[in-house]
Amino acid sequence: MKVLFIIQGEGRGHLTQAITLESILRRNGYEVVEVLVGQSSSRRLPGFFNRHIQAPIKRFFSPNFLPTPANRRVSMFRSVRYNLLHVPAYVRSMRFINRRIRETQADLVINFYELLTGLTYLAFRPHVPQVCIGHQYLFLHPDFHYPRKSGMSLFFLRMFTRLTCIGACERLALSFRSMDDYPVRRIRVVPPLLRREVLASESRTGDYLHGYLLNAGFGADVCAWHEHHPDTPLHFFWDKADEPDEQCLDKTLTFHRINDVKFLRYMAGCKAYATTAGFESVCEAMYLGKPMLMVPAHIEQDCNAYDAAESGAGIVADTFDLSRLLEFAEHYTPNLEFRYWARSAERRFLEILEGVVRAEEYSMAAPYALS
Repeated sequence: MKVLFIIQGEGRGHLTQAITLESILRRNGYEVVEVLVGQSSSRRLPGFFNRHIQAPIKRFFSPNFLPTPANRRVSMFRSVRYNLLHVPAYVRSMRFINRRIRETQADLVINFYELLTGLTYLAFRPHVPQVCIGHQYLFLHPDFHYPRKSGMSLFFLRMFTRLTCIGACERLALSFRSMDDYPVRRIRVVPPLLRREVLASESRTGDYLHGYLLNAGFGADVCAWHEHHPDTPLHFFWDKADEPDEQCLDKTLTFHRINDVKFLRYMAGCKAYATTAGFESVCEAMYLGKPMLMVPAHIEQDCNAYDAAESGAGIVADTFDLSRLLEFAEHYTPNLEFRYWARSAERRFLEILEGVVRAEEYSMAAPYALS
């Protein structure tokens, strides 16, 4: 069975999910023939992805969300203007995706929340079945609870999510906890796809705080808190392209360029974790039993943070006030059920994907059986 991956390249979450799923599929006899990654001029493909993914990688130009001038939260005005100017390039990318689906002779397309994949299925209607994977598909589930945010923002988030999965035969909603499936919209609730390195890590409690900043503008919050609490060691990661791999501002504050091995090592040994609430790193912290402070950078992360807090993972804030994190850590109890849920991912994904394959084989054989 030949599988083609198409991945939204923003952040690290979809990329690490793809690495994990490729490993699962290869161990069970599937062939991942190619990986297409949506990229923009403002983001680089992380080195860890090139090192770990085994299939050939091809890139295409994809829509991007731009931050505010302060480089903290997403600016909807700047993002819409930027993407409208690049519509012709996106149409070329859709033609490229359609061509790669055809030329790779893939039997199955797995879409990690890439908008242009859904639009390709709308415009060109490839006959290859598509399965969509992402935490965002939980936003279409009737039992999902939303934070109290702008109704307009939530409307556009749901609309964007629906566009990414046009033509999908299954929508696999990654979740912090088990929930009933929603067959009417072909939504299956599944565990997160955690890396094997995370599942094998041994958690311990150190004396430092660990963190990840999606947008470098949040670094000012960290530095401001550090000025008043210089005795607390801090290790924060970001993907700021113009900074060195490790920037030691003083003996207790260090900023690191994102590196998957180093990031996980610091995660396993930290006292607590502060993040801009990307789904993947929140799951990693939950699995390792780390209390969290979540400071969302956009509406999708607002939903992630609210959902994680509902699962007892941490607290939500507007700024990186690490004093609140330290207070929360004193009374934090790890969610042990989450560990069992996460460890069931391989079995559940294989059951669903094998069901898709069987359904496709049956649909192809049916005309001959009836003749």
